Amino acid sequence: MTRDPQHAVVQHPGGLRVSYRWGGSGQGGAVFALSEAGGPLTEYGDRVAGSFEELCRAELRVEGPGGAWAARLASPIYDQPSGLLWDSAGLLVVKYGFLTYAFEARGGVLRWSHRSASPLLGVFGSSRLEHVLIQGEIETFAVDPLGEVRWRVAHSDVVTEAELVGGRLVLASYAGQLTALDPRTGRIAG
Repeated sequence: MTRDPQHAVVQHPGGLRVSYRWGGSGQGGAVFALSEAGGPLTEYGDRVAGSFEELCRAELRVEGPGGAWAARLASPIYDQPSGLLWDSAGLLVVKYGFLTYAFEARGGVLRWSHRSASPLLGVFGSSRLEHVLIQGEIETFAVDPLGEVRWRVAHSDVVTEAELVGGRLVLASYAGQLTALDPRTGRIAG
């Protein structure tokens, strides 16, 4: 049974509206059937695989004060794309599958991308941090505005949930353990 493409809209401060559409393997045609016209559209599927059309596909369309732009992504696993507006760096940081993309929020230019060895759970940021946090199932990364990894922490158990709460990155593992990391350094917080 094939699932219909999914759709979500996120409104960010400053008038930036992001519309995400995504689907399963081979559903690119259905995902892109409702693409809106206007602004540049860039394909990034080849960053994942040469035969990216057969993979799970996603499209994000951004509308804001600087105009509209869109990007198409690919993933070897079914995933819901999601992101955050990193306003101090002027970036829209989006995770999908195993990759994180940092787009210039106003124009859509890809500033950097980062590949994880495991599926990504989310991206987190704060105006108090000089980097964003990228949470995978087995690793946490801190990446700066230029795409450089500031620190990396490997986990001994699969992370199933992550949340930035009270100045800590709180991780729940498959075994049910909770760990709190200092988001500035990656060290275990007391």
